[in-house]
Amino acid sequence: MLSDDERARAARYGLEALRDRYVIGRAGLRRVLGLTLGVPPADVSIIRGERGRPQLAGHATLDFNVSHTGDVAIIGTLSDARVGVDVERIDRRINTAGIASKFLTDNERAFIAPLEPESARRAVLTLWTCKEAMSKATGDALSAPFASLDVDLTGRRTLRRGAGVYRPEQWSLHAASVPDHYIATIAIWRPA
Repeated sequence: MLSDDERARAARYGLEALRDRYVIGRAGLRRVLGLTLGVPPADVSIIRGERGRPQLAGHATLDFNVSHTGDVAIIGTLSDARVGVDVERIDRRINTAGIASKFLTDNERAFIAPLEPESARRAVLTLWTCKEAMSKATGDALSAPFASLDVDLTGRRTLRRGAGVYRPEQWSLHAASVPDHYIATIAIWRPA
């Protein structure tokens, strides 16, 4: 059910496990989009849009995004808004202090400062999924201004402050239901 371009991309993966993960993820995405559109998965036309962000040909109102890590993938689809998703293993080892100093705001660093190391690491991973999901919705990817996206984790995940297209009133963040040992965020962007 994959396109010629997708098969060619899969063939470029040097490791069989990475190739299989890409093929399974892409087939799953095509299946979800096919069901949503009422067409066979092979008939789903995925093209590169602005900034290389994948989009559907001929379906300007339906947006989608995918993220995977380990054996888990999350696919988001949404009409009349942009969606970004990110999933991370909860046991992922990270440089908590390094990420905090480079990618977190003063408010976020103050939030994690009193936490014990394991809770701080998990909070940083949660903040990362929020920021990564937003950057995927915009198409900015890792060029997004992560250090100026101020996310509040007390209560619901909320964007408190951001610049440019990251205006809080245009965003909603949601914890995704994923298997134990994973953290995931769905970011919905409704540009003005």
